[in-house]
Amino acid sequence: MAADADDRVLQLRAAVKAELANVDFVLGYAKGFDPLHATPVTVRTEADADRLIFDATCVQNLATSLYGLNGKRIGLVVKGCDSRSLIQLMQEKLLERSQLVIFGLPCDGVLDLAKIRVKADIAAIHGAEISGDEVRLLLPEGTKTLPRRDVLADKCLRCRYPNPLVADHLIGQERTPQGAEDTYADLDGFEKLSPQERFDFWKRQMSRCIRCYACRNACPLCVCKHVCLADSRDPHWLSAEATLQEKWLFQVMHALHLAGRCTECGECQRSCPMGIPILLLKRKMNRELKEVFNYEAGVDPEAVPPLHTFLMEEDKIKDRGQLW
Repeated sequence: MAADADDRVLQLRAAVKAELANVDFVLGYAKGFDPLHATPVTVRTEADADRLIFDATCVQNLATSLYGLNGKRIGLVVKGCDSRSLIQLMQEKLLERSQLVIFGLPCDGVLDLAKIRVKADIAAIHGAEISGDEVRLLLPEGTKTLPRRDVLADKCLRCRYPNPLVADHLIGQERTPQGAEDTYADLDGFEKLSPQERFDFWKRQMSRCIRCYACRNACPLCVCKHVCLADSRDPHWLSAEATLQEKWLFQVMHALHLAGRCTECGECQRSCPMGIPILLLKRKMNRELKEVFNYEAGVDPEAVPPLHTFLMEEDKIKDRGQLW
């Protein structure tokens, strides 16, 4: 596994160097400020390319940066889930395929630092080794070994698209999906709650929201940040008050604006400093879209998102009578 990972990084660096003359720059991953963090890096030279890495610390969805860079030709390093964001942006004509050179790497899953934080003092970790089914953390008191599966992001445990769905350079052996269908098992317990219990759950969660909008800013499909309803003052849709109603209204709007568009990359929830499980809302919307329209965002480049088209009759929408 380690040899395979090293070989993939060398292949990635070589592929990026070969394309530097054809792009304005390449967005990829480099080592971060500690052993468990990777950081996005802009590659313009071969020396920059030699900094590139790809491992379980490469959690960020780099597609988030693309809409603001429209007009440039960009190279992008993507995982399977990231490639879905690219496809969705292209489906909505927010991005042209000709603008991109895509370096796709099959992914074994990324680390969830919130899970690691429960098991070890992240600030004290001075080294980490990720290999096979284990994550070994080097701490002042010695080495702590964790089962890899226990500290992977939840999205990785149900991932059906570990391999990039679109790529110019596919680097490394393809991985096996976690299943053929998404069972939405994470929603089952929540949906068994009564309406009042669900409402009480979200009231507790929203009471912790600090309205920092990190969830919005990290979302690759939330492309109207410069005219966001949360910031607009003419018209004045939302106040700056830190009330439960205002917080909840923003999250409901965000979820509805992403209906049929969310690729479940999980950046909204990962970026939340308060640990609010807001991906649950998007997952619920996606389940409804799947059941009604048999559509998944960012999977088929030729598909038309259901809310971007109109049919006089839908197989799973009951006729409520003639309007005229």
